[in-house]
Amino acid sequence: MGGRFGKTMRVALAAFLVASLSACGINNVPTLDEKVKAAWSEVLNQYQRRADLIPNLVETVKGYASHEQETLEAVVEARAKATQMQIPPDILTNPDAFKQFQENQAQLSGALSRLLVTVERYPDLKANQNFLALQSQLEGTENRIAVARRDYIVAVQAYNTELRTIPGKWIAAIMYPDAKVKETFTVADEVQQAPKVKF
Repeated sequence: MGGRFGKTMRVALAAFLVASLSACGINNVPTLDEKVKAAWSEVLNQYQRRADLIPNLVETVKGYASHEQETLEAVVEARAKATQMQIPPDILTNPDAFKQFQENQAQLSGALSRLLVTVERYPDLKANQNFLALQSQLEGTENRIAVARRDYIVAVQAYNTELRTIPGKWIAAIMYPDAKVKETFTVADEVQQAPKVKF
């Protein structure tokens, strides 16, 4: 009887400890880390979507405004720079790599913005159905980028707060010593604003 009671007590104590540890936030660090990774994946997904739209946009504009070669080349070069960057596995905890990534994307945003301003001078292009569809897709993608960036920033804020406050700081030090504060977007708002699209 005593052996069975002792075994039951050990099981009950183990269950209590597991419940206590989960209630005290022992899983917060990996849970929040996974949210950051998911949000980052969505940021990359939306930037890739934008990059995929650009070749068709450039070709369409080229057909109507071929003497805007400098503006078109700036978009192509900025796209190449943004898409050819080798993203290191530690980009979220690597300030230099993260800064380079966001600067490349900001340059592409700026080049696209200049292109869309240039297009205002070409009424035939502005009336082209293919261009209007691409312009609409680009505008939608820019909005998705803004939402994905916002979601990423919120996820990073929760994760970084967990690592910097008690008891999360203590739990991370003991259970997750490799956990590091994540980088977030810091480029000036005016650089990161979506290109203004006028119809």
